[in-house]
Amino acid sequence: QVQLVESGGGLVQVGGSLRLSCAASIPNFHTYAMGWFRQAPGKEREFVAVIDVYGGSTSGVDSVKSTFTISRDNAKNAVYLQMNNLQPEDTAVYYCAAKRLRASFSPGEYDYWGQGTQVTVSP
Repeated sequence: QVQLVESGGGLVQVGGSLRLSCAASIPNFHTYAMGWFRQAPGKEREFVAVIDVYGGSTSGVDSVKSTFTISRDNAKNAVYLQMNNLQPEDTAVYYCAAKRLRASFSPGEYDYWGQGTQVTVSP
């Protein structure tokens, strides 16, 4: 059974850092592009970052380009999101997602999703 489990969320002050982890129970994990998305209350799910099967990464939100870094460890079937200099507008539920082969910015193209982990940034 395919499963994605996020961890590492929590409450942090402005300017702080968090590292989110996603443990993936997916056969042939290395053939999946892995993405991070976030959703704040009352807002649509938003693309944050994606890493392709070759390890190439893209951050999709201008406000986070210099502060969020995605990485993966195929040996551990895991993907990570390092978040630095967090701001109140980064408060959201963060989701890990997996997509077969090609990376995408669109949440509708992803095959599997985790349950999400809450990140709250206090002023």
